[in-house]
Amino acid sequence: MKITIFGLTISSSWGNGHATPYRAIIRALHRMGHTVHFFEKDVPYYSARRDFYSCDYCDLTLYYDWAQVRNNALRIAAESDVVMTASYLPEGQRISADVLDLAAPLRVFYDLDTPITLAKMENTGVEYLRRDQLPGFDLVLSFTGGRVLQQLERDYGARMARPLYGCVDPDVYMRCRPSPEFTCELSYMGTYAPDRQTKVNELFLEPARRNPARQLVLAGSMYPRDWQWPANIRILEHVSPHQHPEFYSSSRLTLNITRAEMARNGWCPSGRFFEAAACGTPLITDAWEALDYFFDLHRDLRVVSSAEDVEAALRMTDDELAQMAQHARERTLEEHSGAVRAKQLLQYFEEARSASPSDLETSEVA
Repeated sequence: MKITIFGLTISSSWGNGHATPYRAIIRALHRMGHTVHFFEKDVPYYSARRDFYSCDYCDLTLYYDWAQVRNNALRIAAESDVVMTASYLPEGQRISADVLDLAAPLRVFYDLDTPITLAKMENTGVEYLRRDQLPGFDLVLSFTGGRVLQQLERDYGARMARPLYGCVDPDVYMRCRPSPEFTCELSYMGTYAPDRQTKVNELFLEPARRNPARQLVLAGSMYPRDWQWPANIRILEHVSPHQHPEFYSSSRLTLNITRAEMARNGWCPSGRFFEAAACGTPLITDAWEALDYFFDLHRDLRVVSSAEDVEAALRMTDDELAQMAQHARERTLEEHSGAVRAKQLLQYFEEARSASPSDLETSEVA
């Protein structure tokens, strides 16, 4: 199968959660014998912080302007079995309009930010997709599941909405030797977001203030430079993907915090969950609906809602943490790898391809 994808970025993991799941899924598709061509606009923000310019598991085209590459890109897309556009795609409305004019390939939209997309559509709209374009796609994929899938079909006219959650490539993310650069008792990896900051303060900064002898590490970009950070927190503006296993393997515990809009909808596992779990790192996380669909809340991780909860997790013994991490790793490798998501993706393609118009109108959200 030949697949063409127009996405935000696969070449840079700086300040976004799109690149690493794209890589895991596309690498798995390549191993299955499928061909993927990824088109990415070469914006200055990512070009200055690029992990690679080419890779061995897909064809990558970096372009400066859609008009420059449009004819060739649409020719490649028209010859594909599937063509996909995605959330936060620069000039996404224009590119989706061109893609929806193609007759032969299966036309897919992948929203890696669905609750944020829908919330903004009700107000100012989003630059990467018009509301009236959603019904034109044969398949709409969502990084978030649950009620938002029903909303896409019922309220936005999507023909078929299916979940395609985050994932991890276990050949890339695995336990490795700890590094002095990252060694800490508690780590948190996440780009600054105002709607996440209340929890960052309660679940990360406050435990640091209360426990000045414990070493913590925060990895993430765009945090205000004038903040007064606790002295026992080391700030890393960016940790490149090839260092993520080292980062997690050097953390006694790692924290996950979910953006407010995503948490309100639930069914929204961050790819960081699966990366850390695959590296055998114990996880603590804020709560959201259906978290227990992805992990056992007692065996695999700990849910925290206060600084006291975080402190209790820090007091767990090394043996308790190791057992918890092992359970989460086993669950992740079995259910949340890039290979698992790739197989789900191919099943969705087949389902959308074979569905008749009447089937699409009455389909139930999985």
